[in-house]
Amino acid sequence: MNDRPVRGPAQSLRLLLPIGWLREYRLSWLPSDAIAGITLAAYAIPVSLAYAGLAGLPPQVGIYGYLLGGIGYALLGSSRQLAVGPTSAISLMIAGTVGSLAGGDPARYVQIASLVACAVALLCLIAFLFKLSLLVRLISDSILVGFKAGAGLTIIMTQLPGLFGVAGGGHNFFDRTIRLFGQLGDANFLVFAIGAVSVGLLLLGDRALPGKPVGLTIVLSSILIASVFGLPSLGVPVTGKVPEGLPTLGMPAFGMLDVEDLFPIAAGCLLLAYVEGVSAARSFAAKHGYNLDVRQEFLGLGAANLAAAFGHGYPVAGGLSQSAINDVAGARTPLALVFCSIALALCLLFFTGLLTNLPKAVLAAVVFAAVYRLVDVRALVRMWKISRIDFYAASIALVSVLLLGILQGVLLAALASIFLLLAHASQPNVAFLGRLPGTGRYSDLARHEGVEPLSGVLAFRPEASLLYINTETILEAVLNALGRLAGVRLVVCDLSASPYIDLAGSQMLRELHSELTSREVAFCIVGAHGQLRDLLRADGLAEKTDSADWLRSLDSVLGERKAPG
Repeated sequence: MNDRPVRGPAQSLRLLLPIGWLREYRLSWLPSDAIAGITLAAYAIPVSLAYAGLAGLPPQVGIYGYLLGGIGYALLGSSRQLAVGPTSAISLMIAGTVGSLAGGDPARYVQIASLVACAVALLCLIAFLFKLSLLVRLISDSILVGFKAGAGLTIIMTQLPGLFGVAGGGHNFFDRTIRLFGQLGDANFLVFAIGAVSVGLLLLGDRALPGKPVGLTIVLSSILIASVFGLPSLGVPVTGKVPEGLPTLGMPAFGMLDVEDLFPIAAGCLLLAYVEGVSAARSFAAKHGYNLDVRQEFLGLGAANLAAAFGHGYPVAGGLSQSAINDVAGARTPLALVFCSIALALCLLFFTGLLTNLPKAVLAAVVFAAVYRLVDVRALVRMWKISRIDFYAASIALVSVLLLGILQGVLLAALASIFLLLAHASQPNVAFLGRLPGTGRYSDLARHEGVEPLSGVLAFRPEASLLYINTETILEAVLNALGRLAGVRLVVCDLSASPYIDLAGSQMLRELHSELTSREVAFCIVGAHGQLRDLLRADGLAEKTDSADWLRSLDSVLGERKAPG
């Protein structure tokens, strides 16, 4: 008889909808969430306009991402402070990939961007079903530092032409840099002055008034100045008319791209969005003392992107900067995102006309002020001093983004993480053991002073699983050590630090046993865990070595089998 309780529809829904925050909601939190939502909207308006321009899309599309993505995440996400919307890196990724696929057609460009958002939502569902939350560990912190630095430099270089009032152009960071220097003679000094002053005020306001809508204030002030002094007639580029009204909902235009064109872009967006979003969400969960469901975040991110796709937006993600604004402003629950969406909807309905004379140099300044912190020089210097392999990993990610772009950069960074992990696993430490004086304990001769060598015995402990990628290294280290010592009559392999072994590891032990037999040296295995014992017995090692010793300690074996001096 099956005693498992039958789940009703409500219970099944709660497994997918983390609405615990709504069931536990307190009316005393409402003012905090409302203020946080309005503050987030004030931050989101200038940033979303700027990021939409960075992505090569109409300015209102950026607002659509915040408006709809926030509602989608509030329904299914598990973080209480994470704010979802367009991000700088994803915007640049869209600009670098969709443009070539759209063939110069603006309407097709928007449709493809929305289709990518829908594909991201589909991949999120697949990742949720197959429990692929390990993606958050696919890119190491070191790789992420290098990737962010490369993305920050690339984004800054795309905005500098707007600050100087020149055309810019180029395919990567270095090409853009060369072209910019060649065009500086044609710089518009009025545009440069507007951009430089805006950057200065944004940086000053960020330090002096953290969490305040400094960006929105500067945007509104620049619109007023541009309108009063007629800056558009003086050659200052402005945003132009932004269409009024809420986004029209509709299905993305499926079939516009082949799968091989669509899903690499979507996979890159998902990897970048998930790693960045979960990293930010974890920091806020730790700060406020609640648990984050990293698997559930796939559904939250998927719902946000599906909502953005049906509103003709482009891929969105949770970002650290906007989430920090949301948190500092007092957000207690995802209801703050709903208040943000309401505020943005009112802006789209009644206030888009105010954005007509917004200088594009101010939007470039907003992007610059939002992304310059991505270039974390201190972290790179710290890696150089402490761990060169981490510095090299970060450098690979940085250079790949500068040379290849955001999409190829994030994919190459993920591959670099895997290869570095494999490289590290292929070079495990093999500890050659000696006795701690006056005890039955043994330690690494190379790492500790005062450890007594074992007379006539070579005892080694691989400090890793025995896998196909490291067996050759371990065997070579043992044979080299054996060649340096004279009078060895017993070799002991301590597997207590090896949680797993594969067939290649077992084959390595068989080869070592054969080599030692040819030299008339005894071989013994100790400290093998359950999985190791099962595989070694199945592979015939029990017949060649004394399997009764496998559970014993090194000290007991040496006490029973005195090797001749």
